[in-house]
Amino acid sequence: MPANVVVPEVGESIVDARVAKWLKKEGDAVNVGDALVELETDKIDLEIAAPQGGVLKTIAHGDGADVKVGDVIGVIEDSVAATPAATETDFSVEASAKAEKTRATPAARNVAQQNEVDIKQVRGSGEAGRVMKRDVEAAAKVETKPATPVREDRRTPDGDRTEERVRMSKRRATIARRLIEAQSTAAMLTTFNEVDMTGVMAVRERHKQAFKERHGVNLGLTSFFVKATVGALREFPRINAEIQGDEMVLKHYYDIGVAVGAKEGLVVPVLRDADRMSFAQIEKKVRELAKAAEDGTLSLADLKGGTFTITNGGVFGSLMSTPILNPPQVGILGLHAIKDRPMAVDKQVAIRPMMYTALTYDHRIVDGSEAVQFLVRVKQLVEDPGALLLE
Repeated sequence: MPANVVVPEVGESIVDARVAKWLKKEGDAVNVGDALVELETDKIDLEIAAPQGGVLKTIAHGDGADVKVGDVIGVIEDSVAATPAATETDFSVEASAKAEKTRATPAARNVAQQNEVDIKQVRGSGEAGRVMKRDVEAAAKVETKPATPVREDRRTPDGDRTEERVRMSKRRATIARRLIEAQSTAAMLTTFNEVDMTGVMAVRERHKQAFKERHGVNLGLTSFFVKATVGALREFPRINAEIQGDEMVLKHYYDIGVAVGAKEGLVVPVLRDADRMSFAQIEKKVRELAKAAEDGTLSLADLKGGTFTITNGGVFGSLMSTPILNPPQVGILGLHAIKDRPMAVDKQVAIRPMMYTALTYDHRIVDGSEAVQFLVRVKQLVEDPGALLLE
């Protein structure tokens, strides 16, 4: 009996997707559970597996097609119905199909294609042996052998100018749409301050070795700012809220989104109940989420929700910026590069490691005085790391 290949329900906020790549062709034999097609959504990439064994009879929507949840994108015909009798040839085809089955992330397949790596020969380090992006990159380095350099002249004739038209990924298009929506629906305003990072740097220097040995992860800056942010949000609850019609929804839990750069654009995985997490738990979780973002294995659960966001442009060298809200949140904290600057300290000039911070907020429910005081409180807590223990 034929079985439809359907775009699954991934989450409440995802209603459409794009066919990134079919992994099987029409007429290919497939086994139940085989990866058939990769879909790209605005939040995550996913594979659809074969609901039954047989032959991929029809591909209704090819690579690059935009589809919606519930759409039938292919049909698998029962192998018994497709062939009158099983022969030795049939069994050999089925065996070849099994041999070709390789569990891999979409990002891993893309890197493999770009580097001409046979993904079937790559040993996977992910869950259940799934091939990850890092596995393919490692294999590509091994397969690359020194060769005589080949010079390629990419210059064009004088006066000749070229252009390239590239379709936005589903995620990039959604990011663009959401940024415009944020600017058109919220009354955004940004306030700035600067933080003396001397105390944090000293604490990290004193404890970095013991922290790494005990917890297996470096003591970074993120945990200090997450802790300070939660402390400040407790004092200014309207910054940890959202607007629904004529009502403010004040959230008495702290799910802090941490912006992470990924190949297809910025993603914001969430630290659930960050107020209950230790410094080590925060650092471990952030590293885990950043790795998943790089590998393309973030789940919808990793990205869903969030009551407030922290973004760090400093890792890319930004000295100052005005972050844009992540709707429906009403506040986002921007961190920036740490630079040594001369500062007046006890009426003396001293060189201190300083960081500019920025808070963008929705002025519809957050007053300017609240925003300023919130950022000052973050500053106070970060400059006195010991006070974070009380939080």
